[in-house]
Order: sequence, then C-alpha cells, then structure tokens
Amino acid sequence: MLINSATLTRLGIGFKASFQAGLGMAGAQSERIATTVPSSTKSEEYGWLGKVPNVREWIGDRVVQNLMAHSYTIRNKPWELTIGVDRDDIEDDNIGIYNPLFQQMGQSTGAHRETLIFGLLKSGFTTDCYDGQYMFDTDHPVLDEDGSVTSVANTDGGSGTPWFLIDANKPLKPILFQNRKDWNFVAKDSPTDEKVFSRKEFQYGTDSRSNVGFGFWQFAWGSKQTLDATHYATARAALQGMKGDYGRPLGVMPNLLVVPPALESAGRKLLNSENASGGETNEWKGTAELLVVPWLA
Repeated sequence: MLINSATLTRLGIGFKASFQAGLGMAGAQSERIATTVPSSTKSEEYGWLGKVPNVREWIGDRVVQNLMAHSYTIRNKPWELTIGVDRDDIEDDNIGIYNPLFQQMGQSTGAHRETLIFGLLKSGFTTDCYDGQYMFDTDHPVLDEDGSVTSVANTDGGSGTPWFLIDANKPLKPILFQNRKDWNFVAKDSPTDEKVFSRKEFQYGTDSRSNVGFGFWQFAWGSKQTLDATHYATARAALQGMKGDYGRPLGVMPNLLVVPPALESAGRKLLNSENASGGETNEWKGTAELLVVPWLA
C-alpha cells in the first residue's frame, strides 16, 4: 500500500469507526447507581452534600437552620489509551489485524466508567464520603429532631464477599461520576511525525478527564455478611428508616441489589424463589432487582 495523505486519512477514519463501534459495546450498569455531574474546572466542591433541611410551617420570622458543614472535593484525573501501528503493516496492507484492536480500544475506554464507579463502590468500606466517615460505616453523624448529633449506620459489617442494597430511584445516587472531558480519538499519523521517523510507528490515541466520588450514603447499604433473608431484611429496614438532619424522613425505598458474580446464586434465590429455605413463602421475592456486576469480581 502506498503511504500518502489520502491513504492515512482513510485508515484514520476506519480506525476511528472501529473505535466508536467498540465504544458503543461497553456496558452501562453503572448508570443505575451513579449520577453524572458535568465539570468545568480541575475540581468540583460538593459542600452542599448533606445540606437538605426539613420544611417547616412558616410562623413568625424565617428560621435559618444550622446545618452541619461539609467539605468534599472531587478532582478530575486525566486518562489515556494509545495504540501504535507499524508502518510496515500499512505498507504491506496488513491492516485487518488492527480493526479488532481498535474496537477493543473503544470498548475498554467505554468500560472505564464502569471500573471507576464499581471500584469506588467496592472500596466504600475503607474510603471516606462527604461527612468524613467511610461510605459504609456504623457512625455517620446526623442531627436529630433537637439538633443533637447521633450516629447512624449503613452497614452491618462482616468479613465475606460484599453486596449492596440501593435506592436507585433518587435523582442523586450513591456514586457521583464527575465528567470533565469525553473520550476523544486523536490520530498522530503524519509521515513527518517524530515517532514515525524514529520508530516507524503511527500512533492513535484517546483521552478523557473525569473522576468519581460518593453521593448520599443514606441511599445505599453495604454488607460483608452472608447474603441471606436475615441480613437482607436488616438492610431493607435500615434504609427505609433513614432520616436526614432534624429527623426528616428521606423516603428511601431500596429497589436494587448489587452483587458480584460469586453471589449471583444467593441473590437469585433471595429475590426470585417462591419459597424460602425452610419451605415457607419467600416474603422477599420481587422486592428488588438483582444486578450482577462483573466489575465487582
């Protein structure tokens, strides 16, 4: 194949098409548990997290509610993936071997959001959220009706394989995906490029800027206990009883059970079986949707 501007332009268009095809093949499970927040700077401050007061009857002057102050910042990170194409392969018209590679490149970049979000969810037992406690902790500080600080749990501990019960219907979900810049395909394919001259290699890359953080811990329960009816009941009751500052009920209705592949069988038995392990009616059938996530393996 003759290497000239027209040839390289045609190749670049083909590689980008394969990349876009792979990008569309990436899964989107994370949309169930993460809210996408657009970003316009290096970092974003989420000091408003936790500042959800209770509505009161207006009698006399307004009452300014003294809410707990939080400082929570998510800093964007740069990400990249680059593929080199040997000039000899272009000259020998051996390009077909690269199309699946660029398709995989697209799928990998599309799945990067999944790995970030579910990776953060899994680390929630040891990673702080906006109130300074671990995302899944036993002593989140919450103001009661009188304005006194009380401790609230969204985990029951354990040491086994983690699973999560989530209210996925809230506008603000347990994970925040902060997006500064979408993936952008770039071709460095000029015959005069330094890499082509020194390495006889054309380069094609993609890059983005984003990061993840935690939203409201009250909308998710994380457990490393055995996934069974007893612990599932504990999680549901705790989430449904969640309150914001000053005793405001949050109306949490858990509807999504998130598990790694290792707990798929236990999750199906819990949510799909007609009968419980003792032969009695399974009261938890259909109470949540099961989401089996390979990124949690």
